[in-house]
Amino acid sequence: MAKVLYITAHPHDDTQSYSMAVGKSFIDTYKDVNENDEVVHLDLYRENIPQIDADVFSGWSKLQSGKGFEELSASEKEKVQRLNELSDEFINADKYVFVTPLWNFSFPPVMKAYLDSVSVAGKSFKYTENGPVGLLTDKKAIHIQARGGVYSEGPAADMEMGHRYFSVMMQFYGVPEFEGLFVEGHNAMPEKAEQIKQDAIARAKDAAHTF
Repeated sequence: MAKVLYITAHPHDDTQSYSMAVGKSFIDTYKDVNENDEVVHLDLYRENIPQIDADVFSGWSKLQSGKGFEELSASEKEKVQRLNELSDEFINADKYVFVTPLWNFSFPPVMKAYLDSVSVAGKSFKYTENGPVGLLTDKKAIHIQARGGVYSEGPAADMEMGHRYFSVMMQFYGVPEFEGLFVEGHNAMPEKAEQIKQDAIARAKDAAHTF
């Protein structure tokens, strides 16, 4: 039995968001095909995802200096403990499904905060004399992304930084299998929007069978 984290970063649900609609089709199909797997939905807009701020740095510094957890302030305890929970959950999962829109050439800030929370030395990667080495070498991941314009080709391709960021981070973590599934052009070509959406849903269902 595999554990799958279905990680979404959109304030809207599948009735309003193209990325969420395609993501839902993917994960629903995955569940049908893999009935014994555990799927955990992390809706980042509704989860407590601490930013790495002064409290976190202060708490980490105290722990590294040998102080006990009980010596941290209430705010430091809350944030450090939550970050530990998120990173432990991430490394203990087997598969990751990331769902985001393309906003301002990237993704919503809460997804960056989440990736920061799981980028922990000794958990998702380690430092060596030859540089960092990823530790999640037995995982696989997919990124489902909706793009209102067309970014898969032409000059706009160089402006897309959301999926490219995921690609870098998955390499950093050592994840050997990572793919992207995109629904794009629905805002640029509104007369084709529904067909674009349905085509992406069909591709998502196909991808779920082999994920």
